[in-house]
Amino acid sequence: QVQLVESGGGLVQAGDSLRLSCAASGRTFSRYTMGWFRQAPGKEREFVAAIGWNTGGTAYADSVKGRFTISRDNAKNTVYLQMNSLKPEDTAVYYCAAQGPGMKIIATSPRSYDYWGQGTQVTVSS
Repeated sequence: QVQLVESGGGLVQAGDSLRLSCAASGRTFSRYTMGWFRQAPGKEREFVAAIGWNTGGTAYADSVKGRFTISRDNAKNTVYLQMNSLKPEDTAVYYCAAQGPGMKIIATSPRSYDYWGQGTQVTVSS
């Protein structure tokens, strides 16, 4: 069982940066693939970024490549999402999710993730 708690959301202007954090419970955090997803009003939940458990490989949605960076600190049981050059279209509730343990492929579908946080709101004004 893994419990996830996101933090770091807020209201920013276009071009600003934010760093989201997701604190995880459980002693096997290091063996979970961790992902970030987002959901805007009236839209489906979409993949943003993910980081593997073993090699630290990463995957990004095309819409955030070059602007967002996912990282993890296994000693702190925390995964981060650094978001730079934010755009109004990045406005959404951002969710942290865990897949695993020990999965070999970094999944981008929400259906592949087993545990979810409660979400944190990110609002980017133009």
